[in-house]
Amino acid sequence: MLDFDLAEMYEVETKVLNQSVKRNIARFPEDFMFRLTKEEWGYFQLMHIIGPKDKTNWSQNVTSSKRHRGAAYAPYAFTEHGVTMLASILKSERAVQVNIAIVRAFIALRQLAMNYKEVEKKIEILEEKYDMQFFWISTKCYKN
Repeated sequence: MLDFDLAEMYEVETKVLNQSVKRNIARFPEDFMFRLTKEEWGYFQLMHIIGPKDKTNWSQNVTSSKRHRGAAYAPYAFTEHGVTMLASILKSERAVQVNIAIVRAFIALRQLAMNYKEVEKKIEILEEKYDMQFFWISTKCYKN
């Protein structure tokens, strides 16, 4: 996602978002964030002026102020890791809520992984206990 879209999502000004990134640049390695080249930014702007051939899924969110950003300042592009990191450094209420949601999602994922390991362990115990029955059922199913 581009910096101005994320600024809108996190309810901060683009300038504030970019200043926060610069103050915390060590948290944004190249696989989290990079700056578009002038060519990429030019192509992006051109596509928003003329639009794609199929406009059914085209975003209507780009305003003229975003398109007329200074030529010397192409936007930053953030990967999913960068979007997550932004939530932890920005101080807007929206960023705080997103950061909380991310932490809760990781906790839920960890619980799911732990439950999966427990189920896997129970299946292994059942396989050891009833190994021949599982073998007999599986070979009978394959013969039919």
